[in-house]
Amino acid sequence: MKKLILSVMLALGAAVGAHAAGGEEVHWDKAPSRTNDLPALQHGAKLFVNYCLNCHSAAYMRFNRLQEIGISEQQIKDNLLTVSDKVGDVMKAPMDPKQAKEWFGGVPPDLTLIARSRSGHGGTGADYLYTYMRTFYRDAEKPTGWNNLVFPNVGMPHVLWELQGEREPVFDKVQEHGHETKVFRGWKQLSPGAMTPLQYDQAVGDLVGYLQWMAEPAQNHRVRIGVWVLLFLGVLTVIVWRLNAAFWKNVK
Repeated sequence: MKKLILSVMLALGAAVGAHAAGGEEVHWDKAPSRTNDLPALQHGAKLFVNYCLNCHSAAYMRFNRLQEIGISEQQIKDNLLTVSDKVGDVMKAPMDPKQAKEWFGGVPPDLTLIARSRSGHGGTGADYLYTYMRTFYRDAEKPTGWNNLVFPNVGMPHVLWELQGEREPVFDKVQEHGHETKVFRGWKQLSPGAMTPLQYDQAVGDLVGYLQWMAEPAQNHRVRIGVWVLLFLGVLTVIVWRLNAAFWKNVK
């Protein structure tokens, strides 16, 4: 029992020490819901292919399924495929896994189900991704030159930095439980990007919306069927209730 209490105390002490050393919990922003917005999904698919698919695969999604969000087969061929890709191929990154491990310290994860697998106490997987893609900042001490508030010491560089520009986080130092901690207050823009902050947030929202759709393409169809089923059951309940009343009205 004493060993258990000691272990718990040591764990709590380590957690407090890590927080005092500069660890800060970042609130996840609410991601916009765009899984029913076809233009947003199409834009998100374009961003995914142009910026994410170079390193990350989506091995459980085929290019031809993009027709479900209004992109024609010819548009897929003209705008989203490389020379060696075919419309029926899965979305596989061209990067060699061995080289990826050497460059980033690990193989970039498959993103097919990333929007469903990243949910946590801070919100949904979409909320995590929406916040993650908007909290990169310059860090000269990291091999890639970038760091992230949601995922500290991340091995991934900021692939959308030309769109967002370069920023650095602003912290306030406060005393908490006798320790000095950092509280995130906002961002300082170091250099502008090709997009305004509002445009960048909208673009990330489109990208996250596409990742949500890709994680479960049948989601919207499933929801629509569920609504009709509930309406049917509601009507059936009224009919059965009236039949039951008619059947038993003369029974005493």
